[in-house]
Amino acid sequence: MEYVRLVRVDVISREYPPEVYGGAGVHVAELVKALRENIEVTVRAFGQPRSEAGVFSYLPPAELAGANPTLTTLGTDLQIANDVAGADVVHSHTWYANAAGQLASMLHGIPHVVTAHSLEPLRPWKAEQLGGGYRLSSWIEKSAFESADSVIAVSNGMRNDILRSYPSISEDRVSVVYNGIDLAKWKPVQEPSVLERWGIDTSRPSVVFVGRITRQKGLPYLLRAASQLAPDVQLILCAGAPDTPEIMAEVTAGVRELQKTRTGVIWIPELLSQHDLSAVLTSGTVFVCPSVYEPLGIVNLEAMACGLPVVGTATGGIPEVVDDGVTGRLVAIDQATDGTGTPTDPERFVRDLAGTLTEVLADPAAARTMGANGRLRAESTFSWKQIAEETERIYRSLI
Repeated sequence: MEYVRLVRVDVISREYPPEVYGGAGVHVAELVKALRENIEVTVRAFGQPRSEAGVFSYLPPAELAGANPTLTTLGTDLQIANDVAGADVVHSHTWYANAAGQLASMLHGIPHVVTAHSLEPLRPWKAEQLGGGYRLSSWIEKSAFESADSVIAVSNGMRNDILRSYPSISEDRVSVVYNGIDLAKWKPVQEPSVLERWGIDTSRPSVVFVGRITRQKGLPYLLRAASQLAPDVQLILCAGAPDTPEIMAEVTAGVRELQKTRTGVIWIPELLSQHDLSAVLTSGTVFVCPSVYEPLGIVNLEAMACGLPVVGTATGGIPEVVDDGVTGRLVAIDQATDGTGTPTDPERFVRDLAGTLTEVLADPAAARTMGANGRLRAESTFSWKQIAEETERIYRSLI
């Protein structure tokens, strides 16, 4: 392809360091760092002022204090759209930033690229969190996706979901560029003091979960499955940032009930540093991802990079990360088609999850081999350099 001069790309995201709470924020931070090796990137992010060069922060307009969160998001987006003037391409991540990207594209006459980290139609439980704001967030996403010059899916599973959810989008406008992992940062870490702090017993086998407390992560199913594991197995839950008081109450009740019947149920509610989380992952026997909706799952890559086998639900992009029987195991699930991802037979899903975890825990040598294979797979397929190159090619194809 003929080289096209590209002066500046403006990347818009709700999350950017140090204000990162999920996989989308990790993705944006790592992608920007890799893109800057070759092109100029300006970041426009929600939140408090940041000291990093080329990064601009935005707070909601004071006049919208107390409004529905979706309206405050739109207020922030309007400010960002105005400031994108001078960019050659605008690239938005998640519905929070999509309106800013779409408006900036229309206002300044530049291409708009959207990366899909999740889809509002496939997260209907968010109505619990946003109320009528969920209808607005769904409208924002739909409008932005359908008008975008290019839509990037983080997995083939996500690409299929996009085309099914928004059938008016032509297939040639949707590309797949995987999430990635910083392999220099994410690696096995031996740090006994971190394990001692949280009461993790290295003489016992352990199952590690990392994720926000949200319906899509499937934590209540894991808590039920854990009751079927051998008594000596520890369950380490790195889980915080609940979507709603209701899901927090459900998980709290589930953990307390589990703690009545077994020891070694360890709940770490705070956001661990990357170093400390690596130490917790490294100490584990197996990582579990019981999600009912997961476009790809950066947490799975993080676990693989730390040498842990992954037991994950066979849904979304997880089968593109976990090589069944080689880097971990996949748990089959038959799901409702109403967008919730709810298992049609919850008891069977819980039973299969517990059974698969038990099989992996029963053969530590095989688990270590799968963990080593996972690290190799992360190195070969999910480097940020490769992902940045594929993303830059998409930018250049549009100008």
